[in-house]
Amino acid sequence: MKLTNRDFAAKGRGAAGSCSIFFFCGQDEAGASAAANDLATWLPEPGERVELSGAELRGDPARLGDEARSTSLFGDKRHIWVRATGDDAHDALKVLTETGDMGAGEACPVIVVATSATDKSRTAKLLEKRKDALVALFYPPDLRSVVPAVRAMADAAGVRLGGDLAERIARGANLDVRLAQSEVTKLALYLDASPQSPVNATAEDLDAIGAASDEDGFMPLVNAVMGGQTNRIAPEIARMKQLGLNPVGVLLAFERRAAQLARIAAELGSRPYTDLDKGAKARLGIFYKEEREIGTQLSRWRQRNNLDRLTLRLVEMHRELLTNSQAAELLLAQGLTGIARVAGAGR
Repeated sequence: MKLTNRDFAAKGRGAAGSCSIFFFCGQDEAGASAAANDLATWLPEPGERVELSGAELRGDPARLGDEARSTSLFGDKRHIWVRATGDDAHDALKVLTETGDMGAGEACPVIVVATSATDKSRTAKLLEKRKDALVALFYPPDLRSVVPAVRAMADAAGVRLGGDLAERIARGANLDVRLAQSEVTKLALYLDASPQSPVNATAEDLDAIGAASDEDGFMPLVNAVMGGQTNRIAPEIARMKQLGLNPVGVLLAFERRAAQLARIAAELGSRPYTDLDKGAKARLGIFYKEEREIGTQLSRWRQRNNLDRLTLRLVEMHRELLTNSQAAELLLAQGLTGIARVAGAGR
């Protein structure tokens, strides 16, 4: 089965009940991740989440099948969550499906979120015609699609948003539904809202909790770290604290940039950055004022599979921030300093 972001909301719940393998891909990595999280809640019995990386499965393709067919210590249900890049999980999924077809036994649900992968990838081709698998392709969002999603998030949290406020949140999050969800959650906490006790939000409420825009808040720090400008890290982190930027929101900006660099690298292959024409730059989200920074960052991270390493490190940092929220600012500062040093070594 194959769905896109246009029909996932309508048909995703049905797929959650009829399929056991789910492959999320496409240029909108944020939308794919958010949809995968929704699908995990729609599983009949989601149980415990077991997380694996694409790099782990690439090195040991049999591990996915072993994990999917084993039980937890107390015999509870479980599902496997895989964060992969491109076709990292292809061989592991091939082993899982082939052994399953030969009668190896029932496997728990497997959800794969693959950055830099499309419906033309080997993994998508492996799964899209199977009745027990779903390939979900997510195109870059536009404002018309994100605003209703923001309003749905708000409704679920007990926050009543007018269309103008929903659009403001969508724009402020740079159409990233994960960051928009973070803003809606903060707004619900600020208003003490819940589905049982909904509250109308105002522009003043949003002003009180609203994050700065990417351009004013996140991007100077993103460009300093990703460009290996270690001397700028401390001042930018201090500015981040002064602005009160949410550490997870800041990290999401880095995840978006890493995904963008991976898409550019995949588009170019072995060709130089200067080969991109205006159409390709527009398609890849390279705006005029960021051309030089993105070109510099691509040259730092394109070599020696550093993009794969960067993606894995950002996933680790995301997990650390969510599990250690009180120390989130310190963990973020330490992690970003390490990333900047790696980028600086590529000068």
